[in-house]
Amino acid sequence: MFEMLAAAVAPTYPIQQYLQVRSASAGTFTPDGRGIVFSTNITGVSQLWRVPSEGGWPEQLTFYDDSVRWASRAPRGNWLLFGKDHGGDERAQLYLLSPDGTRTVALTNDPKTIHTFGGWSPDGKRICYASNARNSAFFDLYVMDVASHKATRVLQQDGTNYAAGFSPDGRSIVFSRVDTPSNQNLYLLDLASKQSRLLTPHKGDANYNNVTFGRDGRLYMATDEGREFSGLASLDVRGGKLAYQMGDAGDVEGLAFDERRERLAFLTNEEGYSALWLKPLHGKARRLGNVPQGVMADLDWAPDGQSLSVTFTGPANPYDVWRYDLASSRFSQVTHSSLAGIDPKSFVSPTLVKYPSFDGRQIPAFWYAPKGAKPGAKLPTIVFVHGGPESQERPDFASSFQYYLNRGYALMALNIRGSIGYGKTFTHLDDVRKRMDAIADVDYATRWLKSTGWAAPNKLAVMGGSYGGYMTLACVTMLPDLWAAGVDTVGMSNLVSFLQNTGPWRRPLREAEYGSLTKDRDFLASVSPINHVSKIKAPLMVIQGANDPRVPKTEADQITATLKARKHPVEYLLFDDEGHGVAKLKNRIVSFTKTAEFLDKYVKDRK
Repeated sequence: MFEMLAAAVAPTYPIQQYLQVRSASAGTFTPDGRGIVFSTNITGVSQLWRVPSEGGWPEQLTFYDDSVRWASRAPRGNWLLFGKDHGGDERAQLYLLSPDGTRTVALTNDPKTIHTFGGWSPDGKRICYASNARNSAFFDLYVMDVASHKATRVLQQDGTNYAAGFSPDGRSIVFSRVDTPSNQNLYLLDLASKQSRLLTPHKGDANYNNVTFGRDGRLYMATDEGREFSGLASLDVRGGKLAYQMGDAGDVEGLAFDERRERLAFLTNEEGYSALWLKPLHGKARRLGNVPQGVMADLDWAPDGQSLSVTFTGPANPYDVWRYDLASSRFSQVTHSSLAGIDPKSFVSPTLVKYPSFDGRQIPAFWYAPKGAKPGAKLPTIVFVHGGPESQERPDFASSFQYYLNRGYALMALNIRGSIGYGKTFTHLDDVRKRMDAIADVDYATRWLKSTGWAAPNKLAVMGGSYGGYMTLACVTMLPDLWAAGVDTVGMSNLVSFLQNTGPWRRPLREAEYGSLTKDRDFLASVSPINHVSKIKAPLMVIQGANDPRVPKTEADQITATLKARKHPVEYLLFDDEGHGVAKLKNRIVSFTKTAEFLDKYVKDRK
C-alpha cells in the first residue's frame, strides 16, 4: 500500500530541506594517516571536522560564527593551519589548530588585511604567505617563524604577488605575479639575498597554476603557455623551457605530489566533468578507473602514499570527501552528508547541450528538466549565468537548482563566451568591448529554448550572482522583452562605480576584463545596466551582502533606488552579516524562500 502511494504521489520538498542538504570538502589526511580533517556545513556554517580515514563518526574541531573552509597540515608535527575571515569580508587571518582541536593559536591579527597562505617550509617551522598590509592595493610576500610568530617581509613590490611554496631545501620561495586574470609569471625568490628571478618569460597570455616541486627539483604545474588548454608541464628552475608531460586531455587542474614527491595525482576538466590521473615522476600518466561521472577537487595524499582523498560531487551527489585506494582502484565515500530527508531519486542530472549563437559559435550549457517533463512541455524556465566571468558552470550538486526543479521549473545553466574550460580563445571572446557579444549569447540561449518547445516563451527568468548578477541586470535592461523576471545576487549595476569602489587590490585585474576607467569610461557606461533602467520591463529581485569587498552594496543600492523611484516592481534583500554572496543558513533560507515566492508570482503563475 505504501509503495503504491509513494509511486502515485511525487514528493515536493520545502526550501528548508534543500538548504539542509549538507556538504563536505577539502579533506586532508592527519599526519598518522588514520584520520581526515575536512570542512562541512553540518552546523549551518562551514567548520573543520575530523573523521576516521575509512569513514565513521566525525568530531568537530572549530566552532566559529564565520566559515572555515580549508586546512593544511604541517609537514612535520600534528598541527593544522587554517584561515578565516569575518562576516564574509574576505580579509582572512591565519590560525594554528592543535591535533585534538582543543587549542587555537592566532598567527595573524590584522582585521583590515588579507592574508593568503602560500605553504609550509619542508621542516614545518615556517610558513609563507601574501598580505596587503603595507598597501591595500598590493600584495607583498612574508615568511613567518611559526614558533615565535615573527613575520618578515621578504618581497615588497607594487603588484599582485602570491606565494606558491618553498623550494625543497627551504632556501627559496616560488611565487606568481598576476598581471591580469589570464596572464601571470612565476619567479624564484632567494630568501637570503631577497633577490627574485623570472622563471617564465613568455609571449602572449599564460597562466601557471598548482605550482609544486617534484623530487627531481623541477617545478610541476598546470599552464596554458603556448596552448589553448592548460597542460601538465615541468620546468627546471636553473633555466630552460617548459616541458609538457602529456598531450591535451582537457584543462589540467588540482596537482598534488605524494610525500616523497615521486608520484603526481591530478585532474582534468573535460567539458566540465573531471577525470583523475596518476603520473610517476619519470613515467607516463594513466587515467584512474572506477570513478563516477561528476566533478572532483582537493586532492590530498595519505602519508603512506597508498590512497588519495578527494572532494567529489555530481548533480545527484552532494559534495563529500571520498577516498581512492590505488592498489584496488576502489573509490569509496568517507563522509556522508545528510540529504535532509530528500529522496535522492528526485535529483535531476543535466544534459550537456550546445546551441548556436549569433556568430555560429557553439555555446555549451547544462540543461535541466523537471522529473517526468517531456519535450514541448513549455515550462517556466530559469536561465542561469555563472559568476567570474572567468569561471565555468559544471555538473556539480546545487541545492538551489534541485529546489527549483522540484517546484516545476526547468533550468538552463550557461557557459557563455568568457567562461574557462573551453580554451584560451573562448575565454577572451568577451573582453572589454566584446561585452555585448556575451549578452547576445544569453539572447540566443532563449531562442534555443523556444525552438525546442521546452520553455514557455512568456515564462523565462534570468538569474545569476556576481558577474552573473551583472549579466542578469544587463539582460533585463538590454533585452527587456525576453523576461518575466530577473534575480540578481551581488551583481554590478554600474561598471564605472564598481571599478571605482571595489577593493583596490582587485581593480587592475577587473579592468583587464571589463575595461579601463581611464581609456574605456564611455564604453563602460554604455554597457552599465544603471544607464538603461528606463527600458526594463521585468520585475527584479536584488540580493546583497553588506560586507561585500568585491561588489560593494552601493551597486545594489543604486539600481533598487532607481527602480523604486520609477515605481517599478523590485524587491531588495540586504544581509548585514554577509559578504560576496549568502553563506549562513538562516540567511539562505530567507533568500531562497523570498526568491521562490517572487518567481512563482511573476513567472510560474504568469498567464
